[in-house]
Amino acid sequence: MGDVWIRTINHGLVRAERVTEIAASRGSVHEERGYSVKAVAQGKAYILIDNSDLEGTSDARFAHAGRMQAALLLAMDAASTAAASMVISYEQDGERWVLTPASDIAGESVPAVPMASGDHHLPTG
Repeated sequence: MGDVWIRTINHGLVRAERVTEIAASRGSVHEERGYSVKAVAQGKAYILIDNSDLEGTSDARFAHAGRMQAALLLAMDAASTAAASMVISYEQDGERWVLTPASDIAGESVPAVPMASGDHHLPTG
C-alpha cells in the first residue's frame, strides 16, 4: 500500500498517518460565516478547507463542517487501501474530497488496475 497525503489550502501536503486531530469551526478563518476544517499533525494546524461562501445559521454551518470531516475520514480510509500513493484534495466546486494518485500529480502515468467485473465496492477494513 502506498502513502496517503492530504493537500492543504496552501497546496502543501500533510502525511495522513501523522494527523492526530481533524477539527472544524462554524466560521471561516477570516469571517463569521462559512466554515473551516483543519488537520493537526505533529502539533501544527493545517487548514484544509476555508469556505466563507456557505451561508446559514451557525448550527447549520457546523453540521455541514462535521459532514465534511466525516467525508475526509472516509476518503482517508479509501486511500489507505489503494496500492499506489494517493493525495486527498478538497474540491470546492463540488464540496467534496477527491482522491488522486500521487503519480498523476507528479506527472508520471501509472496504469490503473481495473476492478474485477461486478466488484464496485471499496474494501471495508
